[in-house]
Amino acid sequence: MALLDIQNLVVEFQTASGSFRAVDGVSLHVEEREVLAIVGESGSGKSVSMLAVMGLLPWTATVTADKMSFAGRDLLKMNSAERRKIVGKDMSMIFQEPMASLNPCFTIGFQIEEVLRFHMGMDKAQRRARAIELLKQVGIADPAERLDSFPHQMSGGQCQRVMIAIAIACNPRLLIADEPTTALDVTIQKQILDLLVSLQAKYGMGLIMITHNMGVVAETADRVIVQYKGRKMEEADVLSLFESPKSNYTRALLSALPENAVGDRLPTVSDMLFEPAPSAAGAAR
Repeated sequence: MALLDIQNLVVEFQTASGSFRAVDGVSLHVEEREVLAIVGESGSGKSVSMLAVMGLLPWTATVTADKMSFAGRDLLKMNSAERRKIVGKDMSMIFQEPMASLNPCFTIGFQIEEVLRFHMGMDKAQRRARAIELLKQVGIADPAERLDSFPHQMSGGQCQRVMIAIAIACNPRLLIADEPTTALDVTIQKQILDLLVSLQAKYGMGLIMITHNMGVVAETADRVIVQYKGRKMEEADVLSLFESPKSNYTRALLSALPENAVGDRLPTVSDMLFEPAPSAAGAAR
């Protein structure tokens, strides 16, 4: 049984000009201890798909699916109180912008300990000890002192590490990382990716890596899903995807990698891409 199993996910937003379909019939599954990468351009529905799984979309969103189960439990039939017991504990997410996701009004320590209080029922001393342990685990220097820091007193890389500490605080079975290296310099990106992979291996979590970076896919994933305009274009193991991509969109993405530059011009996705036929999405499902 898959850890996460989604069949025919559709997400629509109600706007002033009518209904907008952001995710169109996406199906996916993640096994225990597996790293799944979801790749595609901005606007392809990657983050929206996972926010729907987490139950974190606004009221303007309508979410439907033939199946959406986590560890054998039907997420579609859960009420908000039941979902809150899972989200942040068994199923957790690292959001794309750490500086925007952390609350600027509260210390780092408070924000880590809040998760432990709500999901684990720890007392004050236990929460503080666990928070120090988590900061040490994600590579924050002087963790005991850092508990009293506010987000604006830390760098972007440090805030990303804090977000990871919050996400793994309760040893989740599934961790979703939404563009975890965005806006970080190359050295810090490598450190964050190495940290996520090591934590995934240590705790045996399922890991979903949302990214538009094919280098991240090659380095971290076991299996890849390619999305475009809310649809799943292709699904394959990493080696097969890079050696013999099936969809035009995947081939376009790979052709736009820097190493494929011809002369002084870097190819773009639009150079190769024509609109995929609906049957291409159906064949990939």
